Amino acid sequence: MVKLLDEHERTMAFAEVALGQIRSLRQTAVPRNYEIWYVYATGYNASLNKIINETLARNGKLSEADLEQIYETYLSHIKASDRIDKVGARVIGEIDDVMTLITEALGMSQSYDSRLSGATEKLKAAKNRDQIKAVVDGLMKSTREMQETNKALENRLVLSKTEISNLQHSLEAIRAESLTDPLTGLGNRKYFDRSIEMAVRTALANGEPLSLLMFDIDHFKSFNDSYGHLTGDQVLRLVAMSLKQTIKGQDITARYGGEEFAVVLPNTGLRQALTVADHIRRAVMAKELKKKSTGEILGRVTISVGVSMLKPDDDTDSLIERADGCLYAAKRNGRNRVICEVDPEYTDETRSQVA
Repeated sequence: MVKLLDEHERTMAFAEVALGQIRSLRQTAVPRNYEIWYVYATGYNASLNKIINETLARNGKLSEADLEQIYETYLSHIKASDRIDKVGARVIGEIDDVMTLITEALGMSQSYDSRLSGATEKLKAAKNRDQIKAVVDGLMKSTREMQETNKALENRLVLSKTEISNLQHSLEAIRAESLTDPLTGLGNRKYFDRSIEMAVRTALANGEPLSLLMFDIDHFKSFNDSYGHLTGDQVLRLVAMSLKQTIKGQDITARYGGEEFAVVLPNTGLRQALTVADHIRRAVMAKELKKKSTGEILGRVTISVGVSMLKPDDDTDSLIERADGCLYAAKRNGRNRVICEVDPEYTDETRSQVA
């Protein structure tokens, strides 16, 4: 009883620290933020504590993008791993059960073989009809038992196949979930990092063009500050919907972090990528944002887009860095526009930075 009380006090202390951090930093008290600070309070995840302390020391606060990145990097994969472990344990348990049944069936088969061999000897030694009948009756009984064992094994294997197939689907669903941003339904940062690495390797190996779009929602912070995080979430979903409606086929879409998104365009040169980028920009701007609770028209959302194209001596980091540089050039030059790495707005700025 004392131990239970101690555990209660200990966990309540962690909870108070978590809520205190949320209150002092004026963050939303949503489950994600509570979980981050609760784990922080326990001190069990040293990497999470380190990145939080470093970010607070540098910026004095944690932005929504920071919180989301911390959760994705240090917590969400742990949940997925736990669920994968549970499914894996069920698969192992299912295999163990089937192996036990197969072992029993093998034992029955060996016993049946022994009975057949014994029956052969008895038939040779049989001297009358009654003795022959007794041997045949024994063989029929053993055969029926063997048939029943085989049928039970067959039925169990069918059930096991179904169960393992269901567990396989569960694993695939967990994997997909771990690579999906829950708010927008697009790929998350982990999905983006994995996908772009593969796309860049393939493009370089085959000598194929590849372009990258990085875009950011203009004045996103003002939406959150003016109308609240629910409206901010609505803005993110609106942009994601525009992406889903615009991007098809082999192209890769992801929420890069916070209000920033990315699109990888395999087999796409710079001119075509600029057309795609402007198509996305126009699609987003065409949608009118309405506050769900009141029906109030809040205006239109715009995005700024940066575009880079893979070079023969490129790696993933340099491709992303150039697209990101173009994005910020677009924002500094008025927003709601597309700028690529050959545009003067980007090249002039790059030259000035070098100088």
